[in-house]
Parts: sequence; C-alpha cells; structure tokens
Amino acid sequence: MTKKLKDLPHPDNKHFDAAEGWLELGNWKEANEELEQITPRFRAHPYVLEMRYKIYQAAGRLEMAVEVAKGLRTILPYSPLSHIHLAFSFHELKRTKEAYDTLILVVDQFQNQWVMRYNLACYSCQLINLKEAMEWLGKAIDLTGKKDIRLMALEDPDLEPLWAQIGEI
Repeated sequence: MTKKLKDLPHPDNKHFDAAEGWLELGNWKEANEELEQITPRFRAHPYVLEMRYKIYQAAGRLEMAVEVAKGLRTILPYSPLSHIHLAFSFHELKRTKEAYDTLILVVDQFQNQWVMRYNLACYSCQLINLKEAMEWLGKAIDLTGKKDIRLMALEDPDLEPLWAQIGEI
C-alpha cells in the first residue's frame, strides 16, 4: 500500500486506488465516479484534490482544473507540483502569460525543480522571449543532463522556434 493510501482511511483509500487505476487506463469518467464515493470530509485531502486535478485535465475541463490547482497551491504552497499544475492549466487554456507569471514568482524557492525551468522555457518561447527561453532550458539541462532534456525539447511543439538552436547543444 502506498503512502497516499495509508493517509486515507478505509474504504476511502480503496476508492482513491480505484480512481488512480481507472485514470491510468484512460477512463476519467470511472475515475471520477470513484472519487465521488470518498467520504465528504476527505474530498479536500491534498491527494484527493490532486487526483481530481488529473481527472479534470484528462476530461478537458481545464477551467475546473485551474480552480482545483489554485486550491492545491493554497493548501500546499511548498509543493512544486501545486504551482506546476496551475501553470500548466493556464497554458493549456492559452493563458500562457499567467502560466509564466505563476512559475516565475516561485521558481527560486525550488532550486532542484527542472520541470519548472523547462516549463518556463516553453512559456517564454511561446511569449516570444527566445533568449530567456534558451536560458531556462539551459538551467533545466544543468539539473538533469543534456541528452534527456534535449531530446524532449526537440519533440516539444512549444519549443519549435528553438529547435535549430537546441539541435546544436
């Protein structure tokens, strides 16, 4: 049993586990049904909220995902994922400036978070700040190693304006 499931009492832990399983199978509707069976007092548990966020993302309910991510950020301000989820949802809604602003305010608090730096590269690139985008990508590479990030970046449409430069890294 994972730590997440130990934090939720029975039978809520079973519903959480089932929701996670359904989501992994690509069935967000069944995942949502399982979360709806969790006791109301535990529906605001951070793990349950994170699962709710993932369900809304999978369902394309991006405005709802933003609201859940805002709640997660309020409950868990020291969790990098809460900020990453919120920024990603903004970006998916074509609100890339808000995505950028969300991460730029907290990136220094999370020194080892390559994902934040990579996402800032994507958002900077989409905001036509190509020099800044390369700087953020360089910081992500410094944290993870050139090969993995470089290959991912060369397939990321958000970074397409930089593909020629990335290919030279």
